[in-house]
Amino acid sequence: MPTWDPAPGVVELPSGRRVRGRGLRSGNPDGPEPDLGIYLLGAPPEPVQWETRWVRWPDFRLPADRDDAYAALRESWQRSADERVELACGGGRGRTGTAIACLAVLDGVPAADGVAWVRERYHPRAVETPWQRRWVRRFGTT
Repeated sequence: MPTWDPAPGVVELPSGRRVRGRGLRSGNPDGPEPDLGIYLLGAPPEPVQWETRWVRWPDFRLPADRDDAYAALRESWQRSADERVELACGGGRGRTGTAIACLAVLDGVPAADGVAWVRERYHPRAVETPWQRRWVRRFGTT
């Protein structure tokens, strides 16, 4: 299956895998649909035509079930090798940026560098809260 072509919101991880981050309030972007959408929201997402996974994650907070979030992020990282994977929250910066930073850690970026990495490559204000930054630094170690 194809992965993402370079486009706004598409981030290339160090291994060459690509994921798309976006804010759901901005609407569906032009171009191909994802094969898998990981939606980081306080309530279930609206139905779409592609496969989805909801991670209960209230705005400005951390995931309600961290084990479920870790499993969803691991699945999205694995599938991004040959599928179009999208990560999205309401605005596309805090939760989405945190999730992309965690994928970068899974892909080999040192956890201490994950926030700076995602801010440079995705959005300068990605990972909005101190507890989100701390979660990225500790991701995969607990």
